[in-house]
Amino acid sequence: MSYMVLARKWRPQQFDDLIGQEHVSQTLKNAITSDRVHHAFLFTGARGVGKTSAARIFAKALNCEQGQTVSPCGICPSCEEITASRGIDVFEIDGASNTGVDDIRELRENIRYLPSNSRYKLFIIDEVHMLSINAFNALLKTLEEPPDHAKFIFATTEPHKIPVTILSRCQRFDFRKITLGKVAARLKSIAAAETIGITDAGLAMIARSGGGSMRDALSTFDQVIAFCGEKIEDVQLQSLLGIVDQRLLINLVEAIIAGDGGRGLGILQQVDEQGHSFRQFCQQLIDLVRSLLFIAVVDASSDLLETSESELQELKQLAAATDLDRLQRMLTLLMQTESQIAHSNYPRLSMEMAVVKLASLPSGADVGSLIHKLDLLEKRLAGAGPSQPLPAQVEISTAPPSPPPPQEESPPKKREASPVATQQQDWAGLVEFVNRKRRAIGSVLEHAHPLNLALPQLKIGYPEGSFNLQLLSDNETRSSLEAMVTEYFGQPVRLEITRMVEQDEVAPSFAQQQQQQQTSRQQQLRENATEHPMIKAAKTIFDGEVEEVRPIDKGFV
Repeated sequence: MSYMVLARKWRPQQFDDLIGQEHVSQTLKNAITSDRVHHAFLFTGARGVGKTSAARIFAKALNCEQGQTVSPCGICPSCEEITASRGIDVFEIDGASNTGVDDIRELRENIRYLPSNSRYKLFIIDEVHMLSINAFNALLKTLEEPPDHAKFIFATTEPHKIPVTILSRCQRFDFRKITLGKVAARLKSIAAAETIGITDAGLAMIARSGGGSMRDALSTFDQVIAFCGEKIEDVQLQSLLGIVDQRLLINLVEAIIAGDGGRGLGILQQVDEQGHSFRQFCQQLIDLVRSLLFIAVVDASSDLLETSESELQELKQLAAATDLDRLQRMLTLLMQTESQIAHSNYPRLSMEMAVVKLASLPSGADVGSLIHKLDLLEKRLAGAGPSQPLPAQVEISTAPPSPPPPQEESPPKKREASPVATQQQDWAGLVEFVNRKRRAIGSVLEHAHPLNLALPQLKIGYPEGSFNLQLLSDNETRSSLEAMVTEYFGQPVRLEITRMVEQDEVAPSFAQQQQQQQTSRQQQLRENATEHPMIKAAKTIFDGEVEEVRPIDKGFV
């Protein structure tokens, strides 16, 4: 006799055999017992969780020759035929390969006839979401007015693709993913029956590889038996599945919590020597830290974390050695690292940098203390008036330059020609004066380059093609400016406006001076802020960068 794979050999034959789907089993049994069996059912859920098996058990329960029962005998001809997938009145249809309207029309013709030797004709359509729209429309009429002798069971992994007109005519049952503990327990009983030697840790590894699917876990178990024989060692199992020993992961987390970056790098060396993928290693490390986070928040059970009881106790001891805040920061950094490794040419280096950084993270108490100090500092600075200097221990800004003396609105006293050393001050004062008198003309004067300020002559220039030069070509605007210049200096001033060709040697305009001062001030402020010890500590703790620096003292605004 040919070999039968474990997934088929150990397929559930009774409702009580449906591991992890007790809510479905109980509802179907109650419907049979109370004789309230609906004509159409929709079984949804991930692959390998028991949808088709439940459909077959349901078919046997309805058509068993011992009578309609929640516990089909399994030995009558009807039960045996359904188990072997050759029942005359039970039709298993693959929706993925029978998608057309003609296939559904053939089904509708078949459904008109009474069962050959059973109570009901059952139509089990797997992957029903693959049917075409026309096929669903052809099926709709039958579901609206089904014959008494027909029952429909639809199975799908994607119920959202089924038209609502079909969904509304079915009783829906959502099959859950099977927890690791239940999968491992089932594998253990199968291993005992098959006389396979394997540890509980090995069973947990196989169960975890199934991802909540019993069929996937059994397929993996078949592969492991073919590779290892009847005695399965954990080392062989790890090599076959390409997973990292849980002990390595736990040792690395212990090193990180202890702040021992050197030990962490040594563990990464072992991972590399064993040929493991650093991305997969990082993913397993994320799962481990996630489990520790759950334990730190709630009294997590083995089912919630999908671990064995022995692993759970060890994880609880590990979680007790650190705090919740640090676990959250570890998880965030590891998730960033996993994304980087996916696109990195140096995956080991990315992982090493992450481990060193994780090992240097301060505890949650240190972070809380720093945040408290920052809050106090912010309050002190916010309460400082313009005449109060910044605290000596926090030098995050430079003292602002003294503002130019205010100009009087009344005509100023007559001034003599200014020496070269004071020309820039006179020029800045003139621009401020004109800005107060007429803002529109002042904004034009701000962009002028002072070429000669030897009174009674004032010579200013603009680049060739400047829009401001065109504005001052207007006689009224020019006359207004000359009048304000005369008023400011207290003597007649001859204003000359020229067009500049070369600007390399000319003095900067007032607007350029202000921009240069502001840029220099902002650079100095940023340098002082980023070099401050508390800011450096905050960057390290939160893995952040300084995006913006703004002065908070009023005298600096």
